[in-house]
Amino acid sequence: MGFGDLKSAAGLRVLNDFLADRSYIEGYVPSQADIAVFEAIAAPPPADLFHALRWYNHIKSYEKQKASLPGVKKALGKYGPADVEDTTGAATDSKDDDDIDLFGSDDEEESEEAKKLREERLAQYESKKSKKPAVVAKSSILLDVKPWDDETDMAKLEECVRSIQADGLVWGSSKLVPVGYGIKKLQIQCVVEDDKVGTDMLEEKITAFEDYVQSMDVAAFNKI
Repeated sequence: MGFGDLKSAAGLRVLNDFLADRSYIEGYVPSQADIAVFEAIAAPPPADLFHALRWYNHIKSYEKQKASLPGVKKALGKYGPADVEDTTGAATDSKDDDDIDLFGSDDEEESEEAKKLREERLAQYESKKSKKPAVVAKSSILLDVKPWDDETDMAKLEECVRSIQADGLVWGSSKLVPVGYGIKKLQIQCVVEDDKVGTDMLEEKITAFEDYVQSMDVAAFNKI
């Protein structure tokens, strides 16, 4: 069990993956386990390891309360995923003389180098976060639009369907598919933004062309 060397990029990646679905190293509240792992990190994780950086910034906010957090600090190798070899070789509270205490102690000021590195990493993270575009959920939908009979003008039916315009709706390719007795249905593709366009809305608008449309069914629905 362990994270490996948390001063290395590989160790930080293991920590980032470990925190992908966790808020803390152990349990559901900050504890001495978080302090032990935090103090083993030489500097804030890079911005692309956003799970680890989110956790790091959160635990950093407990600087003044770290001694009062619950739990007993154990060797660093006692925390983390079970399938990672413990390469620390010592308890978390056994530090090398040249290790940087990122919390800082009462009688030691944060070194200028560590302070500068932390501020740069945080600035990079905030910059990347602010520029990241919001993810728009989209779906690809294949619709079956059935006419009343074999005398329905299918070209006009498709024209009616494509006349439906909405923010977040894009019509794609289409074809006529035989259904029997000389009747053909219109099969048409569209891409929608999930928050703006739903199948209920499409059905309501398409079946409103009641002179041409008997019914509408969803033949396929796939998230993009």
